[in-house]
Amino acid sequence: MADDLRPTGSTVVAAALALFAEHGYEQTSVEQIAQSAGVSRSTFFRQFGGKDDVVFADHELLLERLRTFLSETHENPWAAVCEASVQIFRHFAADPEVARRRYAVVRQVPSLRDREIVTVFRYERVFDEYLRRSVPGLDPVDAVAFAAAVTAVHNHVLRRLLRGSTRVPATVLEAAYDELLRRFGVHPDPEPAADDDIVVATFPRRMPPAEVARRLGALRPSD
Repeated sequence: MADDLRPTGSTVVAAALALFAEHGYEQTSVEQIAQSAGVSRSTFFRQFGGKDDVVFADHELLLERLRTFLSETHENPWAAVCEASVQIFRHFAADPEVARRRYAVVRQVPSLRDREIVTVFRYERVFDEYLRRSVPGLDPVDAVAFAAAVTAVHNHVLRRLLRGSTRVPATVLEAAYDELLRRFGVHPDPEPAADDDIVVATFPRRMPPAEVARRLGALRPSD
């Protein structure tokens, strides 16, 4: 996924969030948003289904980019999930003021908080399903546990950005994921073995059996 992701209708999103911050979510009309963004009411509804869709426009684009990224081949599926999450974080960190405005609006509106919970679960489900596809025989519990851990770590670091007044670099999240990969015993190997090496493989006891099988298969020389 690219680092410079931009939401569809970014001008409308920015205008809507500014109005929500000034007047409140319930008190702001679609007509006001369209006028502030310099678009017609019909254009607004072609881009968004309603005010709540404006708030979550970034997430719809990011979920689409996430699925595309995870449809590609990755040497280490576990690390690929972490990398995908870092790219999502970079998107919000690129414009923290807009991200903070969105966060403030969501906190104040119960229906938006409910939708946010569902949206977080959608990310987690994409990670879970990808791991099950990419690691044959993986215990579903391991897939769910890792997907949940990645999502929780991401949200923890993102909240530091949203609740603070300073930038939080993506390296903070990357370091957290490096430790997470080690704790799950799925950190990438430092270097592959040569074809003519005699390989003695050791794996952490906590590594999922399906991942052990996947890595052993990768050590086999090609025909």
